Amino acid sequence: MKKMTPNLAVANVLDTVKYYQNHLGFALTAAVPETQDGVDQQLLEGKTYVFAMMKCGAVELMFQRTDSFVHDVELAEDDSIGASISFYFEIEGLAELHSKLEANGIKVTKIKTTWYGANEFYLKDLNGYILGFSENN
Repeated sequence: MKKMTPNLAVANVLDTVKYYQNHLGFALTAAVPETQDGVDQQLLEGKTYVFAMMKCGAVELMFQRTDSFVHDVELAEDDSIGASISFYFEIEGLAELHSKLEANGIKVTKIKTTWYGANEFYLKDLNGYILGFSENN
């Protein structure tokens, strides 16, 4: 295996892209409009999107509208938003990100020190995915 890029089913690609840009510092790398007639490098006004790829540092995530996801991934079900897993990000500036998210009204857990010595906190994104953020001491 060379790398893993999660593809997450989401209710609304545009809202999800904005959330990850505004709150977590991700940048859009590609977006596919509902017409699926090309790939946009930026979100264009008046278009509805079914897929987007985003990147922050070495982390890449894909977001695909649920109906499109279910169509493309045969094993997927209509209720596939959210999951019983969490995505764990190692970052620098944990306390600053925590404060920024709280200031923007994002519900986050308290920062705690784990038994393995890292500081971490968690949040649920707008689609119900659990995101964990960790910084080594």
